[in-house]
Amino acid sequence: MISRETKKAMNDSSAIRSLFVAGQQLAEKYGAENVYDFSLGNPVTPVPECFTAALRRLIDTETSLSLHGYTNNAGYIEVRDKVAKNLNKRFGTDFSANEIVMTVGAAGALNVAMKALLDPGDEVIVFAPYFSEYRGYVHNSGGVVVEVKPDASTFLPDMDELRAKITAKTKALIINNPVNPSGVIYGEDTVKSIAALLCEKEKEYGHEIYIISDEPYRELVYDGKKVPFLTLYYPHTIVGYSFSKSMSVPGERIGYLAVSNKIEDLSEMMAALTFANRSLGFVNAPSLLQKAVAECLDAPVNVEFYDKNRRMLYDGLTKLGFECIYPEGAFYMLVKSPIADDKAFSDYARDNHRLLLVSCTTFSYPGYVRLAYCVQPDMIQRSFKEFEKLAEHYKLK
Repeated sequence: MISRETKKAMNDSSAIRSLFVAGQQLAEKYGAENVYDFSLGNPVTPVPECFTAALRRLIDTETSLSLHGYTNNAGYIEVRDKVAKNLNKRFGTDFSANEIVMTVGAAGALNVAMKALLDPGDEVIVFAPYFSEYRGYVHNSGGVVVEVKPDASTFLPDMDELRAKITAKTKALIINNPVNPSGVIYGEDTVKSIAALLCEKEKEYGHEIYIISDEPYRELVYDGKKVPFLTLYYPHTIVGYSFSKSMSVPGERIGYLAVSNKIEDLSEMMAALTFANRSLGFVNAPSLLQKAVAECLDAPVNVEFYDKNRRMLYDGLTKLGFECIYPEGAFYMLVKSPIADDKAFSDYARDNHRLLLVSCTTFSYPGYVRLAYCVQPDMIQRSFKEFEKLAEHYKLK
């Protein structure tokens, strides 16, 4: 018999993957061209040419051991050095290789950070709506998730509620910027307000409160928006990054942690993160992929592709009468459910129109559905005929 805790977690787990599987089943029945899958953030843009070229060159020129053998648990020192220098060049930071840990994607990075930081019962604050897997990452290390709702008009954190939710048990706060699922960006004013409040609460409670900044969508921003780099605003920051979205390699599972060198007992922190990388069973980030991404740190991101999809989807849905949140970053859009039960709306869209839309109940913010627009433009265009029928059913116009 499986553990009760795991069984509960399975029952509460994200609806995203199950919807993705349902889409595959619908495609077998109706044909892939007649299923409109907006469920998963699985980018369709090609990987950068430099990534493919790097893989070929590495395989042709390096030994099998150097490409496929164990590395230091924190990753190759030369790769970490390149990552640190790239961050310094782009953001004006002062990282060294010693403050970088290569990880198995951002999911691995966040799990490693939780393991290094949390004792059982420690609280981790998350801003709704939020990526549902955060609950599992926190629970994996015995932590307790504390949710803070957003301002309903801006989808930015409600600062009064945040103040009320910080307690003596608060150990960390997760910031995802740009936000999955809303596409909202926490700008400099918001970041400064959060940082000032955390500094105040650190003094009040006499211990560090860490920001864990989850940044897989860092480069995916529109209309000249900027994503503040958190270590420049708050000293107790640990950044988790993934190349999954920027390079279109989500299945390769490669990312890193970048740790503010202003953290007290930095050497102990880095040792804890490195140990957690090993003890959680990751051991080290994939050897070949570490070397490949190190050659592509300045690879251009095809933001224009996602921007065109964003505009097409927003314009098409709003013309049909749907109420949408216009994204500032990432590649997700929130659409207000025309009925109170967003799960029922999602189910109806799937069962009657083969539209795969994720209920935002899974993101702890009922009343909306999330659409991932990292898809082929022609699928968006073809989907409008089904959205039109959906709008007619709910009498949106």
